[in-house]
Amino acid sequence: MRSYLDFEKPVAELEAKIEELRALSATGDNGTIGEEIARLEAKASGVLNDIYSELTPWQKTQVARHPQRPHCLDYIAGLMTDFVPLAGDRTFGDDDAIIGGFGRFRGESVCVIGQEKGSNTEARLKHNFGMARPEGYRKAVRLMEMADRFDIPVIGLVDTAGAYPGIGAEERGQAEAIARSTDTCLGLGAPNIAIVLGEGGSGGAIALATANRVLMLQHAIYSVISPEGAASILWRDTTKAQEAATNMKITSDDMTWLGIIDGVITEPAGGAHRDPAAAIAATGAAIDKAFGELNGLSRDTVRRQRRDKFLNIGRSL
Repeated sequence: MRSYLDFEKPVAELEAKIEELRALSATGDNGTIGEEIARLEAKASGVLNDIYSELTPWQKTQVARHPQRPHCLDYIAGLMTDFVPLAGDRTFGDDDAIIGGFGRFRGESVCVIGQEKGSNTEARLKHNFGMARPEGYRKAVRLMEMADRFDIPVIGLVDTAGAYPGIGAEERGQAEAIARSTDTCLGLGAPNIAIVLGEGGSGGAIALATANRVLMLQHAIYSVISPEGAASILWRDTTKAQEAATNMKITSDDMTWLGIIDGVITEPAGGAHRDPAAAIAATGAAIDKAFGELNGLSRDTVRRQRRDKFLNIGRSL
């Protein structure tokens, strides 16, 4: 069943009526009911487009967190062939919040590393809601170094509220692991591309998103802290998360204006969760285009271009 966000209530009511009429028409051939269904479908589509053309930053935050939004494993299944996942950091253990391995993207070998939130309660608990521990980032470093050794491009799929802030994670060197992963991204001689699929939160995101090309889905968010976290720090009141989201400049439009990302991937009407296949296909096309711009560059040029990209953020404002 489709899950609706609060601001989608007008669409939910129309689509509920459509389903009622479809159930009624199934009992017999009724041309009048068919016409009414078509009218309501057109109206629902128009209302949906109107709502999504004027989303506030807080509403975009809700869309980015939608439980039915496609996640890392969905993109891997839809875009990769011959994918072989690898596990472990060779230091402490494995972390299911980070999925990583090697496969083929449109016939070419690639390394894919992404954060997986999970699509149901069991999977969310298994993947720790996409919040990685140090061993997850050390696994990412291991895979990136392996890919670089064989000059294999790297794709980072970012979707996390942030790195896991638990005591065990801090004891095992969370900050150092994030910093080392970021440094490894910067040092790759092979090109890398990062896509913010939903939430791009704090250092947990930048550890995989320090890339030659950083792309965002249209209704994704990218920020140094969650709106709730910012509201808690600034006002000591998490109910002001909506106000925080508005002032933090976290949307894809904001990131484009600030020069932090290199492109926006248009989502289907109503968000990626309404048509995951279309969202995944659009992401694949964007990845292919980005790699096309980097093909043929020397390893030194790839490193220099990436370095200059991040050093120049904010300089043109």
